[in-house]
Amino acid sequence: MYRFLRGGAHKRLATSIVLALLALVVLWLGLRGSPDAVARDFEECVEQLQANTPSSDERSVLMKQCNARFAARRKASGGYSYYDFMQDQKFDIAGPNPTAEERKAIDRAYMGFLDAQRREAVSAQLAKTQNEQLQADLESARQPVGPPMVLTPTNSPPTAPKRPVDRPKSTRCEDASLACHWAKFSAVVKNAFASSKTKP
Repeated sequence: MYRFLRGGAHKRLATSIVLALLALVVLWLGLRGSPDAVARDFEECVEQLQANTPSSDERSVLMKQCNARFAARRKASGGYSYYDFMQDQKFDIAGPNPTAEERKAIDRAYMGFLDAQRREAVSAQLAKTQNEQLQADLESARQPVGPPMVLTPTNSPPTAPKRPVDRPKSTRCEDASLACHWAKFSAVVKNAFASSKTKP
């Protein structure tokens, strides 16, 4: 029984060594096969792709993988710049991908951006409403008012009866002047109206 246990331990040890060597070979081949696996940032990933990938179709597919792995781009002055397309703004970050704290800061900036956009939309809507109201007021002011009102008193003051003015009557008209003929004519007309008013 001792031999059996001793022989089994050797087998297990040999199997473990073979598996470890196999894992190292697979790891070495895997790292060698994908050039962007050891890249530290987007720019290094792209450099490795251009050096090791001959086909432009294969290069574009691998470039998309580099873009998915690394969110930020290296700055010439050092550090990285992350572009948030939702708010069209760049953020300086420490590494090729934002950390949890950097992500929170970017999210807070985005909330501020949304709040500013909301305030701007409300302000624009308020200005539009005020402009429409002002135009409506101007249009109503331009409408014709209509004919002017005539004010007539409801109770008119009593008028005194007119009395005929006493004129000196000439009995005879001696000259054939126009004033003489006019006086005769007006006397005849007065008498005609006076007589028509008295008849029932």
